[in-house]
Amino acid sequence: MGLSDEPSDYHGDQILMEKHGVFVTLNIHSKGNYGLRGCIGLPYATSSLVDAVVDAARSAAFKDPRFPPVQVHEMAGLTIEVSVLTPPELLINDKKSLPNRVKVGRDGLIIGIGLNKGLLLPQVPVEWGWGSREFLDQCCVKAGFPKNSWQSTDVEVYIFQAILFKEEEPRGVISRHTLVE
Repeated sequence: MGLSDEPSDYHGDQILMEKHGVFVTLNIHSKGNYGLRGCIGLPYATSSLVDAVVDAARSAAFKDPRFPPVQVHEMAGLTIEVSVLTPPELLINDKKSLPNRVKVGRDGLIIGIGLNKGLLLPQVPVEWGWGSREFLDQCCVKAGFPKNSWQSTDVEVYIFQAILFKEEEPRGVISRHTLVE
């Protein structure tokens, strides 16, 4: 059994016990304000989905180094997104063809050398209006590399997909969300 875009015919509790990578994103969504408040995840399938979501949510709220810990009074104005990831796939190909292999709205990226990596979820280029080349460049920047580093032979490029579950408003209904390019 595994993660797919097709409806499943098995009990939902089973998938919660399967190992999947996951990211949890917290967004400010109150009084006309909207913006990132925390986003942390586990890109590799190292624990059950339920444990990974709990760990990522806790980390997004309290350990994202870009933000102070979430305070109780902020909770009513936050929305939650959960991205359930497929295993990353190393792209081995002529580097010049990579922009044609990365599909905005479908793929997320991990770019790096050794332990120094940058990751961007599939929804990021859609939200920012990037094409595949800009997406590759911005993932390099996130990894701390110059733009166009993805063209270097020593830089590894991985793609993955995600199924996104999202609250449209604080404490609202959570639904599966489809990205649009």
